[in-house]
Amino acid sequence: MNLILLGAPGAGKGTLAGPLIEKMGIPSVSTGNLLREAIANGTELGIKAKQFMDAGQLVPDQLVIDMLKDRIAQPDCAKGFILDGFPRTIPQAEALDTIAKIDCALSLEVPDEVIEGRMTGRRTCLKCGATYHVENNPPKVEGVCDVCGDALTIRKDDKPETVRARLATFHEQTEPLKDYYGAQGKLKSIDGTRGIEATKAAAFKELGL
Repeated sequence: MNLILLGAPGAGKGTLAGPLIEKMGIPSVSTGNLLREAIANGTELGIKAKQFMDAGQLVPDQLVIDMLKDRIAQPDCAKGFILDGFPRTIPQAEALDTIAKIDCALSLEVPDEVIEGRMTGRRTCLKCGATYHVENNPPKVEGVCDVCGDALTIRKDDKPETVRARLATFHEQTEPLKDYYGAQGKLKSIDGTRGIEATKAAAFKELGL
């Protein structure tokens, strides 16, 4: 099965990907990771991508599609793959349709206010990388890392104004993908607010696993 995970930043796509990979025996393919690897390895596509990024420009969709085409041709994708973070726009989805047959787009439905609470409540230790949440997984001492005792910080991505800006971009550019895949009869939606186990069970049920 070739599966796309849809959902706003902070909806839990990355968390859900793990159990799906294990259950389905197919890899998760991240275009962000593909770009980083191509640049690190100095591939032809990586060199081209780096030129755009160094100039402060977005990597063109076609370049990302070319990288994706190479990746999904690998043997571990023979039974399918899970895409997280791509496509983000209708043109990207249309380009994706030229290189792969998408079987299902699974959308995690989480209200903006829940996502804001999730993301703005996150705290990170820059020294050892441990992560916390002020409500769901608080440190023993407020503002102090349990592991190494260093001060906890709020990542720039988790600041309220940044979270709201990312959500606005999602609603404007990515949410229309639900209509795109819905029109093809490929959209399935699940409630992403009920905790990891319930979300996992709902996803398995929708996908017939």
